[in-house]
Amino acid sequence: MIDIHSHILPGLDDGAENFDDTLNMARAACSEGITTIIATPHHANGAYMNPASDVRRLVESVNARLIEAGVPVTVAAGQEIRVHDDLLDAWSRDELLTLAGSRYVLLEMPSSRIPRSMEEMIHELSVMGLTTVIAHPERNSEVVQHPERFEKLIELGACGQVTTHSLLGVFGKRIQQTSLSLLKQGSIQFVSSDAHHISRRGFRLGEAYSFIERTMGEQWSSYLRDNARRLLDNTPLGEQPASSTAGGGQWRRLMSLFSRR
Repeated sequence: MIDIHSHILPGLDDGAENFDDTLNMARAACSEGITTIIATPHHANGAYMNPASDVRRLVESVNARLIEAGVPVTVAAGQEIRVHDDLLDAWSRDELLTLAGSRYVLLEMPSSRIPRSMEEMIHELSVMGLTTVIAHPERNSEVVQHPERFEKLIELGACGQVTTHSLLGVFGKRIQQTSLSLLKQGSIQFVSSDAHHISRRGFRLGEAYSFIERTMGEQWSSYLRDNARRLLDNTPLGEQPASSTAGGGQWRRLMSLFSRR
């Protein structure tokens, strides 16, 4: 499996604090069947600044130490970039990274709203040959209240990435319901861990794919797994399954259960 969003690099943000944390996270990922992890430290979110050159250097160092430790996991470079007014200029200054050198770039919206500039940002990045991947929209208050507004961003060419903990109910039933609803409407193209720590916020990627298979059908689990590989290979995403209601009765029972809470 491939994880496209994690905070595995040591000492850069609120993820791994040191290399011991990084090593423990890599070993945990390996035990779950994850072979490649894209490191996406927070950038320009008001608390952390992690320019491209710093991330690249640390990724190179981490990979060398993982080889030395005998952990068969590869870390690739990326960033979780907060949407901000200087973003396009920061790109021209070579401060930003795509995911693993692909044309896919991971953007984070504020938790409370969809920025007014979001549609224009997606368009401008598209003109530059980049595809926007929007991190954890299910945890955005405006998306929760108005999922159709997020759907419009997907129609403009963006992709949605839901996190494993959201799908598995760790952040509460409302966020889990939103995660499944976004999947159902076809607005999610990726699942990733957003892992920060081995125990507090681990990977649980295989568990999340199994949950999707049970609730929506095997074709959706395969589609999402395959998209992570396609991103890493820098190729177009796969064709979305024809119906996100596959899985049928269980899906309806699950959503009925949520509606009664």
